[in-house]
Amino acid sequence: MGIVADLEKKMKLTKTVGIMCLILSVIIVIAGFIFSYLLISDSRKTMYVLDNGVPVLVKQTDYTMNRELEYKSQVDLFHSIFFTIAPDDDYIKAQMKKALYLIDESGNKEYMALKESGFYNQIISSNSIVTVIKDSIKMDYANKAFTFYGKEYINRKTQLIERNLITHGKFRDIPRTDNNTHGVLLEDWRIVDNTDVKILKK
Repeated sequence: MGIVADLEKKMKLTKTVGIMCLILSVIIVIAGFIFSYLLISDSRKTMYVLDNGVPVLVKQTDYTMNRELEYKSQVDLFHSIFFTIAPDDDYIKAQMKKALYLIDESGNKEYMALKESGFYNQIISSNSIVTVIKDSIKMDYANKAFTFYGKEYINRKTQLIERNLITHGKFRDIPRTDNNTHGVLLEDWRIVDNTDVKILKK
């Protein structure tokens, strides 16, 4: 009777140990899968980019981490392209084509208004160069709106004109394309102030 009881205890112990080993094996396998998945996911975020023929290690990040920076960068980029003008009709058309990929019809409306006023013809005929320098950009992320503050400079042969440049608009997300790499479209854009500040004779 005692031998049978001992045998049953040993069988129960063996069964318990077997079950524990099985559970531990399952846990180890699951942990291995999770670790491998995380390792592969992390390795996919790592890539090499060629910089003048030299491979440079870079890390891919979640685009939402830098989205606010991209909104601001898009506003700055648009104004830089739209208001950088040389006395060359083909150059002006190329600049406007690039700028209008970043904005809705409100950008084309401002472009046509400047064109009809003879602004671009004056730039070409006087061999002027127009540049813009950003002072600041006020972003209202809650309402997806922005206000751009800067200075516009018209550099003519005999004078340098400095103008205030304040614009206002909104922005929204769109799919990224080669012509709009930030995937941000500016909307309802208007020039609030573009008055002369000073005119310096050369």
